[in-house]
Amino acid sequence: MKTKLLLTIGAALGLLSVMVSLPVRPVATAQVYPSYPYPSKDFVPPIVFQAAGPTVASIQTVVDAYRAALGELNNGIPPEPFTSGRREIGWDGGGSTNTAVAGNPLTDFQSSRGALFTTPDGAGFVQATPEGLAGQFNNPTYGAIFTAFSPKRLFSAIGGKITDTTFFVPVAPGGVNIPATVTGFGAVFTDVDQPHGNGIKHGNRRASTLIEYYGAYGELLFSSFVPASQGDGSLSFLGIVVPGDARIARVRITSGNVAPGPDDGGRQDIVMMDDFIYGEPQRIP
Repeated sequence: MKTKLLLTIGAALGLLSVMVSLPVRPVATAQVYPSYPYPSKDFVPPIVFQAAGPTVASIQTVVDAYRAALGELNNGIPPEPFTSGRREIGWDGGGSTNTAVAGNPLTDFQSSRGALFTTPDGAGFVQATPEGLAGQFNNPTYGAIFTAFSPKRLFSAIGGKITDTTFFVPVAPGGVNIPATVTGFGAVFTDVDQPHGNGIKHGNRRASTLIEYYGAYGELLFSSFVPASQGDGSLSFLGIVVPGDARIARVRITSGNVAPGPDDGGRQDIVMMDDFIYGEPQRIP
């Protein structure tokens, strides 16, 4: 697939968007809070990065641009706070092909990378290769319809399709959990087939996959559909950056319009997640 990098400005929403050309452009909405709950800060419109296509190469340029916008330095896994840079979770366990199942909440990354995962409609989480997902969800087709962005494993809720990510200051295990905010969050998805149709109601549109960004007081800051690409094994990316303003305290991801288990196709869009990329968590003032 030949891709073309576009730069567009959505004046109505005050958004700056970096994307590759798509058959259908996703809908984005921003809730602007110029004085609440941050009376000393004006709202800075987010920069939106999005891409979709049949291969890793289809989204790689946009993902790399997003990483650079957050901060060139990947702070890795040290359980200590930094003033800049970013954190990443690839779900790969150093290249492991083992299937790892965790309960709800998933706390493994709270100390090392400042991210706590919960699912309000599921029973827990799984990290597995496409073949491992086929076994976990007892559906052999899953081994062929999903593609990993960073080898080898993907990530999914079990029994649900919603994942909440709440940010904390990375601290050594046993330390005090300090709520934090980040300047941006982005995620890779595989097999997002439906940009609209039988999915999430969002205004007068429907789509299968959505990211919502919330502030420290629970206010919705921004939301957008994840761009789709037809065909099994496609990859999609959506991320935003609010330059110089660590305002995002929680992210809600709705991945697909059906919880994993059934066959993908027709009105059912089963979606798996891969890399999570976000700004270094900063203590809320």
